[in-house]
Order: sequence, then C-alpha cells, then structure tokens
Amino acid sequence: MRLFYRIGSDVDASDCLNKVNMNNTHANKSLGIFPRSWSEENAGRIPGNIPIWVGILSELTEFAIFFVAYFVAKYNYPEIFAKGPEGLSTSLGVANTIILLSSSYFMAKAMMNIRVDNLVKCERYLWLAVSCGAFYLIVKTWEFYWNNLQGLSTSTNEFYSVYYYMTFNHFLHVGWASCAILWVIFRLRSGAYSAAEHSGLEALAVYWHMIDLMWILIFPLLYVLR
Repeated sequence: MRLFYRIGSDVDASDCLNKVNMNNTHANKSLGIFPRSWSEENAGRIPGNIPIWVGILSELTEFAIFFVAYFVAKYNYPEIFAKGPEGLSTSLGVANTIILLSSSYFMAKAMMNIRVDNLVKCERYLWLAVSCGAFYLIVKTWEFYWNNLQGLSTSTNEFYSVYYYMTFNHFLHVGWASCAILWVIFRLRSGAYSAAEHSGLEALAVYWHMIDLMWILIFPLLYVLR
C-alpha cells in the first residue's frame, strides 16, 4: 500500500510539475508582461523582437516631438518658414533621399537572402547598405559645410534652428545604425545567423527602415514645402 501511495504521489507531483512547466513556457513566449492576446500564437509573429520595437517607439516619440516643434514654429513664423527652404541645397536633399531609399532596398535584399540561407549574397547586400549609410553621412556633412559657407546656422532664424535639430538628430541615427550593420556583418561571418535564426539581423533591418521613413517625412518638410 505504501508503494502504491508513493507511486500515486509521484504521479501527482509529476503532473503538477508538467503543468507548471507548460505555464512557464507560455509565459516565456509572451515574456510574462503582455496580455495573452499579444502572444505569437494569437497575434502572429512580429519582425525582429520586442526590445527593438520598444526602441523604435521611443525613437518615433522623439521624432514626433521634433515634428510638433516644426509645425508650432511654422505656425508662429510662416514667412520665415516659407523662405527657409530656398537657402538649402535641394539637390543634396534629393541625393540623400535616393541614397537612403537604395539602402532600404539593399537591406530588404539582405533579409531575402538570409531567409534562404544564402549568406554570401546577404553579406554583399549588407555591405551595399552600410556603404549607402556612409555615403549619406558624407553628403550630409558636405551639406552642413556648404550651409556654413552660406552663413546659415542655428542662430540664423527659427527655420534653421529646427532644420539643424532635426537633420543632425537624424544624422546621428544613421551613424550608429551604420555601425550596427558592421556589427551584424561580423556576426554573420561568425556563423551567428542562418535561415533558422536571424532575429538580430531582422531587428536591425526594422530599425533601419524606421530611420529611412523618418527621412522621407523630414525631406519634404524642410526642402520642398515653401
């Protein structure tokens, strides 16, 4: 009887342990901090991972503040903002727009190739993407230098104050995202990414597209609308 009692107790304990493990597994998949409806089983998988999306939302909040500042300043100084873009080099703005759109294309191609385990082509497109990032930084640096030759600075008027704050902030984002691409290339060569596991590369791709999207919004506001 004691033997049966021990066996029965062991079975009950094993069942309880299995239930706890199942609950823990489900909690781990949803990180235990989000509603159950947000889990991959119910909502589907999102690109990248949750930490990168937290970062993206914080970055979007930062840019949203800049956009609000732009419209508030434009409302209060309509004549200055109407003439402001005339002092900028529209051709350099167009060049950087083409560069960033090309970089997004190369990043998308890198993702397509990692998903079919073509590491060579994936690395090739990542190098093209980081080259675009470097080229953007060079063109933007030349633009800042050209503006300085024209006597344009943050103290010129309200338009150029907003211009420099928005574009330099975006400049920094492109800079450290380009460094992140170099890190991903190093990780790719180390065998960290494959068709089965490439969440880190995917997270970077999502972040890079966010940076490009911000420029698509910045460009017409500062260079086109007059």
